[in-house]
Amino acid sequence: MDRIVYDWVRQTRGVLFDFCNELDPKDFTCELSGFGWGSVRKTFVHIADCYNAWLGAFVLGKSDSPFTPEEELARLDIPGIRRKFEAVDALVDDLYEQWGDGMLQPLHRTIPWREKETLTASPLQLLMHTITHEFHHKGQIVSMTRHMGYLPPDTDLLITCE
Repeated sequence: MDRIVYDWVRQTRGVLFDFCNELDPKDFTCELSGFGWGSVRKTFVHIADCYNAWLGAFVLGKSDSPFTPEEELARLDIPGIRRKFEAVDALVDDLYEQWGDGMLQPLHRTIPWREKETLTASPLQLLMHTITHEFHHKGQIVSMTRHMGYLPPDTDLLITCE
């Protein structure tokens, strides 16, 4: 997959971040039932943690505990979450640098945060997994904000075609 695809993902993420800057801080952290991670903040952190887990820990071997501790999560605001995603972007850059044309090479490894489980997947499969996972949860964030009375912007990949 060409890096331009991930650039599109970053652009649509930026649109959502810009919109979330306009949320009342109480709404950013408001717990809503019926959504997997409960709040906009927790959902963003979960998305970043997924990239850190699959790309950072599993593929690149950079961490055995890729998840954000509760005490850190409780302090995060939009600028802090943007910084988490800057680190995610750096992981994706590292992935392309280290794997290049070998992105389809299957890896058979132990899942670092699930010590007894193994998985066979290529770096490209895991990149696609994290991207589709992000878009799934991005849709939940958009839906959460609609439930709170906001009118979110279009965050589809098609916005990159303008």
